[in-house]
Amino acid sequence: MTRGGNPYPTGNSVTGVARPEGLAPLAAPGSTVATADAAQPQPGRGGPAHGWSQAGPLRHGWVRLLLGLILPALIVTVWQLNSVTGLFSAVQVPPPAAVFNAAVELIQRGELWTHVGISTQRVLLGFTFGAALGLAVGSVVGLSRIADALLAPTIGALRAVPSLAWVPLLILWMKIGEDSKITLILIGAFFPVFTTVYLALRHVDRNLVEAGRAFGLNGFKLLTTVQLPAVIPSVFSGLRLGLAQAWLFLVAAELIASSLGLGYLLSDSQNNGRVDRIFLAIILLAVIGKTTDALLGIAEKWAVRRWA
Repeated sequence: MTRGGNPYPTGNSVTGVARPEGLAPLAAPGSTVATADAAQPQPGRGGPAHGWSQAGPLRHGWVRLLLGLILPALIVTVWQLNSVTGLFSAVQVPPPAAVFNAAVELIQRGELWTHVGISTQRVLLGFTFGAALGLAVGSVVGLSRIADALLAPTIGALRAVPSLAWVPLLILWMKIGEDSKITLILIGAFFPVFTTVYLALRHVDRNLVEAGRAFGLNGFKLLTTVQLPAVIPSVFSGLRLGLAQAWLFLVAAELIASSLGLGYLLSDSQNNGRVDRIFLAIILLAVIGKTTDALLGIAEKWAVRRWA
């Protein structure tokens, strides 16, 4: 026994590993005393992970889906009413039937899925490389004071450069081709991921890090085992922002003398006065962008259950 009557002052009696100073003492085996941490709701264990109550009809996924479809249904209804009332001319806002017919026409000509496929490929490639680079650089800058002082100001300045400002330079360096387009999308995906990872790692609980070091974890092993899992929600927030930014940069990328893709479909339709195809390209960008974001959201839920 030690002074104060605590039989577990510095370590775990089972593992024999000393606990870092500042961490709550472990309860004795078989003890019924609850710690403060145990009283907190844990993700996936009955507590609201986002501060929302899980009770009520919103706990059902189909209810949330139906609620999410209300606004799109209202937009389509108002859109159709406009074609009847003539508030805006068909040249400005074509009716839904005209947009549908434009999609059928492109499908019959074998062009629509080609545009969708090449744009999706470009986004996935640019996002993958940009997110990986953002995760790596954000980890280094977030954990190293030297790297923070050396790199953070420059990266912060480059983050403020508009997407179209990179286009002339990329054409000069990489000519007109896939490399310049994917590189521009990479740039768009990099900064949101870097920023969120960098800021999240700077605020990881020091007691958690010290506990990992007490178990012999250091360097890359400490990063992947303790620090990154501790900021999983922030990492996925950055990934989802980076994915959205990648779709935004896609249009700018496909304006670089492209002959395929949804961005090309937008510019070509503008030149030909095909407003119905412009609406079609915008709708496809919205639907595909939301679909990829939903897939990333599924991965986020799995990762939170697994590590957070």
